[in-house]
Amino acid sequence: MQSITVKAPGRINLIGEHTDYNNGYVLPAAIQKAATVTIEKRTDNLVVLTALDLHESITITIADIKPSATQWVNYIIGVIAQFQKIKRFPSGFSVTLKSDIPIGAGLSSSAAIECAVAYALNELFAFGIDKMELALMAQKAEHEYAGVQCGIMDQFASLFGKKDQVVLLDCKTMKYQYFPFDLNEYSIVLFDTQIKHALASSEYNTRRLECEAGVAMIREKYKEVATLREASLTILNECVNENLYPIIYNRCKYVIQEIERTVAATKNLAAKELKAFGAKMFVTHEGLSKLYEVSCPELDLLVDMVKNKEQVLGARMMGGGFGGCTINIIKTNAVNDLIASVSETYKQQTGKDLQHYMVSIEDGANVITNSKF
Repeated sequence: MQSITVKAPGRINLIGEHTDYNNGYVLPAAIQKAATVTIEKRTDNLVVLTALDLHESITITIADIKPSATQWVNYIIGVIAQFQKIKRFPSGFSVTLKSDIPIGAGLSSSAAIECAVAYALNELFAFGIDKMELALMAQKAEHEYAGVQCGIMDQFASLFGKKDQVVLLDCKTMKYQYFPFDLNEYSIVLFDTQIKHALASSEYNTRRLECEAGVAMIREKYKEVATLREASLTILNECVNENLYPIIYNRCKYVIQEIERTVAATKNLAAKELKAFGAKMFVTHEGLSKLYEVSCPELDLLVDMVKNKEQVLGARMMGGGFGGCTINIIKTNAVNDLIASVSETYKQQTGKDLQHYMVSIEDGANVITNSKF
């Protein structure tokens, strides 16, 4: 028999939020928190799935792969279903999952699971599928089984991350470029609101539809504009009436500006202009809160508390929105004091205990063990 253990990380995104499904640019990095799966070949046609952290297990047959009422199961069988479209499993297998990525924190715990399973199945059965195709398969699993019409960023970051580097991904061409992320005397700290509003997934899909509605208006005059990546503010102002369609206008305005901002931010990184980079993070949060409307009072509060502090280069909400984390670049020698003061104020104003995570940038998915017995 043979088994393999693969670890696939969660991700942060420094800038470029909600741009991936608009064919824009994103700037993510893999982190030290990860999902780990062990997959062992079986001699029968059963697929046995176990989530160690949840103390749950389910058994199905390889021929009976279909969406489940249990969400963590969908992240795994959604990937299995993608393989079945192009490959044949010679036997069943057991999948054992554990993860230290906080659920609902906006760190893409679901993508990490999908990528760990995809990477492990590909290695275990020697299917020979390249990493980019694995990322796309994991994305389709999220679409078809988890019901979230996500872009490619999360799965890409989990598979392609590199230690101490961020990666600029062009979601239109799938070309990418690494940038060293040398923080020197600064650290990345996530503040977790401990909020996860139930409408996050449905509103995510709604935002995608609103962007598509804006593109449809633009295409009445500019047929070459397939997504907001090809649009500009001039074109938007010409084609989408802000007074008649304020919501669609605001959604499109944010995305167009964020795509431009992300490209400019990488120039700041290349020039080692961290202050200018951080300032763009604050601007992004303002756009996410006021134009794209995917923030919430708790996220806004956390950003407001740090935005005028000289020890903080930049901060913004991160992820789909409506809860989860803010990402903060903080002077390392000020981290402990700032965590204490922010936690106290957050507790006073929301009644909730603030969770925080120190983040390091690590490599993407990799094999931990591969053994025959």
